[in-house]
Amino acid sequence: MQKVFTHENRLIVFHVKNLLEGEGIACQVKNEFSSGGVGDLSPFETWPEIWIEDQDLAQAELIIKKQSLNDPGPGLTWRCAQCGEKNAGNFKICWNCNHSQPS
Repeated sequence: MQKVFTHENRLIVFHVKNLLEGEGIACQVKNEFSSGGVGDLSPFETWPEIWIEDQDLAQAELIIKKQSLNDPGPGLTWRCAQCGEKNAGNFKICWNCNHSQPS
């Protein structure tokens, strides 16, 4: 399984989950009730996350990118075209090889 989306707002996470399930992609939400750990844990570690099966990753990323949030915020990831490394959405340059994010 792979994490495909995370966001601090639980409503946005469940909106994305509904979009994916509407396209036939089974999802699992993790950290749904972990907000009580803020203070002991980093806030980012307590954000709800959507996890999917590996074979659905490409389709799910396409659905999220197409539907959402034109700005790839902290929840969306992208793969570097040069080295294939997965990068957080707020990275504009690959952390591994310094190649620019595709536009």
